Amino acid sequence: MGAGHNLSYLTGEFAATAVDTSPEMLQLCKKINPGVELHQDDMRDIRLGRKFDAVLIHDAIVYMLSEDDLMRTFATAAAHLENGGIFIIGPDYYLDNFSGLRVEYCTRSEGALELTYVEYAYDLDPSDTIMEIIFSFFIREQGRLRIEHDRHITGLFRRASWVKLMKKAGFRVEPRIITAGGVSHELLVGTLSKAP
Repeated sequence: MGAGHNLSYLTGEFAATAVDTSPEMLQLCKKINPGVELHQDDMRDIRLGRKFDAVLIHDAIVYMLSEDDLMRTFATAAAHLENGGIFIIGPDYYLDNFSGLRVEYCTRSEGALELTYVEYAYDLDPSDTIMEIIFSFFIREQGRLRIEHDRHITGLFRRASWVKLMKKAGFRVEPRIITAGGVSHELLVGTLSKAP
């Protein structure tokens, strides 16, 4: 779930429950989404004892580093859905079409504040299921420049592995392409065909 930015686009129309392992992320989410029920737990193992119409795991799904992590997460989603419930995930990269290195950047300004964001994603070993992403933030405010870096180890799997494991967890999978800011991104949308 992270800080709940993506969730904030949904809470005006839907009642939501959010899960994250980090108390700091949950605090940020609470500020952005004050009416959301929050749980500090792991999406691979949490069991709330309730069923939902939909489960959405967007950015956080990339932190699953093995197929076992993915399978446990998909089983958690299935355990929280009614038959016919919807499960949506948004993998950032697939091993099939990742060249080994990708750099993205953008700059945004508001008043005297300017932020340039650089994402440097690379895969040193295509034979494993992990990659590294380094985020650099160049923050210019009141004539001063501050530079922050953040390093993340994330999973990198073949697209067929995502689909195979979702099906194994009981989902019928249909990919959906969304476009935002001129950039297309694939979501994998699963419909639960049998509740656990």
